[in-house]
Amino acid sequence: MTRVFGHRWGTSGWSTSCKSGILSKLAMVALVGVLAGCQAGEFADPKHMRPVSASLQREIKAQDMEKTSPIFVRIFKEESELEIWKQKRSGKYALLETFDICKWSGELGPKFKEGDRQAPEGFYTVTPGLMNPNSSYYLSFNLGYPNAFDRAHDRTGSHLMVHGACSSAGCYAMTDEQMADIYALARDSFKGGQRDFQVQAFPFRMTPENMARHRDNKHFEFWQMLKKGYDHFEVAQVPPKIDVCDGQYVFNAQPTEPGARFAPRATCPQYELPPGIAMAFNRKQQSDAEAMAKIILAEEQRERRNAAIAAFFGSDEDNSTNGTAPAATATRTATARQTTTAPTGERQNAPTPTAVASAPAESAGQVEPLALNAQPNTGGTENEDEDSRAFGFFKRIFPFGSEDAPRQANVAQIGTPAPDAPRPIAKP
Repeated sequence: MTRVFGHRWGTSGWSTSCKSGILSKLAMVALVGVLAGCQAGEFADPKHMRPVSASLQREIKAQDMEKTSPIFVRIFKEESELEIWKQKRSGKYALLETFDICKWSGELGPKFKEGDRQAPEGFYTVTPGLMNPNSSYYLSFNLGYPNAFDRAHDRTGSHLMVHGACSSAGCYAMTDEQMADIYALARDSFKGGQRDFQVQAFPFRMTPENMARHRDNKHFEFWQMLKKGYDHFEVAQVPPKIDVCDGQYVFNAQPTEPGARFAPRATCPQYELPPGIAMAFNRKQQSDAEAMAKIILAEEQRERRNAAIAAFFGSDEDNSTNGTAPAATATRTATARQTTTAPTGERQNAPTPTAVASAPAESAGQVEPLALNAQPNTGGTENEDEDSRAFGFFKRIFPFGSEDAPRQANVAQIGTPAPDAPRPIAKP
């Protein structure tokens, strides 16, 4: 046995005590390396701090937006789309990205109670406190349901969110990759000073075609109210100020009396709209009303034509093959429109243009709607008479008009039912 630099060296190499010390030091170095690798990856870049994707960063720059400028969100159930709008340097908002919703639960219509597995519809406000970086569904933010409108109608529910993981039980679920970008855009807007951002959840895009197609739905009058908010954004390209009074949403409303306030269950105070918005809003409401009336008229003409053809070619010998069946189908369709059932508190009888042709233009408790650009019926052609009936129908089920004048506290809201009429948005 010899000594080398003070250490004993034998036939087996270093002594056992020396080898143990060296191995301990090597193990510590390896452990430090492993920890450093974790910190450089997972710990240094948690999912809620990841930057917006490179493609969206390029789009933000291309549209003259700031990375931290405010955002605004729109959701459309039927189309399964979520839009992110972002403010440009001009102050207006532009569409930044449209994401396909992975899953949403329930059906078209608002949420009423806890456990109905229904994704909500309406106007919601998301604050920094509603952002959840530790969500069980990757990342999420809470919509803030129930809002003031929901509470005014005693609607219940909790934890209604937009989140990742593509799994929904009353929420709007996205893929994790989509949610990473949505969360990052919201986080950056809060860093830029935005105190909250608005989420507008709709059953579908509120176009005349879609409104006409869903006119017999039990939630139609609720959707008419949502369309007002939709139109306010469409004409101004800025998210509207939203208040609730008398159990109704009101948009961009400015009280005319000093100190007047909006309370969800109280009568609305007198208010007016900013002149520029009021003019553009009323023009859009009237244009959409006329478009919807023409669509409904064309549908009725087509149904009558199909029924007449079926009746002409039909015979008593073979009703199943000679065209009588289509006529019966058309009859059932027309009848169904007039006898649509709905839960208590919902609109129950959806009239057709023909059914309301002779109804007065003004109902008790309602303001006279803005006149349509239609010529009165003077005994002219059948088409002229049908046009008049269609416009008369629309004035009853889709009222609209000027909102730029002060509102009287004892006058019902334009486009809402009379005080004694069943309220369409009540909990069933």
